[in-house]
Amino acid sequence: MRIAKAILVFSATIAATFAAPAFAAERIITIGTAGVTGVYYPAGGAICRLVNRDRKKTGIRCVVESTGGSISNLEGIHSGDLDLGIVQSDLLYHATTGTDIFSDAGSDRNVRILMRLHAEPFTVVARKGAHIAVFDDLKGKRVYMGAPGSGPRATMEEVMKRKGWTSGTFTSVDIPAADQAKALCSGRIDALIYTGGHPNGTIQQVTARCATRLVSVTGPAIDKLIAEHPFYYHAVIPGGMYAGNPKPVHTFGVEAILVASKNLDDAIAYEVVRAVFENLDHFKTLHPVFATLDMHHMIPAGDIAPIHPGALKYYREKGLIK
Repeated sequence: MRIAKAILVFSATIAATFAAPAFAAERIITIGTAGVTGVYYPAGGAICRLVNRDRKKTGIRCVVESTGGSISNLEGIHSGDLDLGIVQSDLLYHATTGTDIFSDAGSDRNVRILMRLHAEPFTVVARKGAHIAVFDDLKGKRVYMGAPGSGPRATMEEVMKRKGWTSGTFTSVDIPAADQAKALCSGRIDALIYTGGHPNGTIQQVTARCATRLVSVTGPAIDKLIAEHPFYYHAVIPGGMYAGNPKPVHTFGVEAILVASKNLDDAIAYEVVRAVFENLDHFKTLHPVFATLDMHHMIPAGDIAPIHPGALKYYREKGLIK
């Protein structure tokens, strides 16, 4: 009788072992974001929160890492230091095609898209006493373009090329990203460049600290930039969103996209997408910038970079992609 019972216990143990999910051991995945005061960091946190809800079932534990931004995230994914990253659509395009700032590194054929996220208008914030009413007034001023390796700096450099500006057009001031509000309001810089979703914690901090003006970024050079590149679009920052800025501001923008290496396990990519899409109503409450997200807009088209096979599996199962 004891032998028979032992055999039954052993058989049950073996059956449970082989019936266990693919994620028998906990797998930690890291999402590269940006500075903690921007949108990428809480966006990564929101994604991780939903992924971690099912940690016991899937064996996946998601953690957020603050980084230098889009370029740092692309480099981290390429090197294997990051599993996922949130990046600007324009920089993703340049990384996959080996163009612009990635011309020396060459094209990265291994990066894959999981989903599209929020819109990111190119934002210029000027101190009111700096006499900057339009974008061209940046000439001769002291400007913080964003941290080296960040999306805002790369986008600003693209705009400079289009307008025929050089490093001598204005003075680029490098400061820690966390000090940009203090630097602007103390007069150390006259304007700062930012690319991100709105409402934005960084811009709220700056505009609440001192009198500022959000500056429109329009004109023939911008129109041509948008016409030539599908990852740019005309954008409007609503009026009244920030202190001292009651009127809408016209500019252009990119999108935030969640990417990974093609080497990321398909099952993990599937679970990340599933966690967000099946809890989208809750996800939209985790940060104001997500409030207007549309499920169908979040599905990648595969035009900038291929869709990750794990993500594609989810989209096809749900009939979102044929």
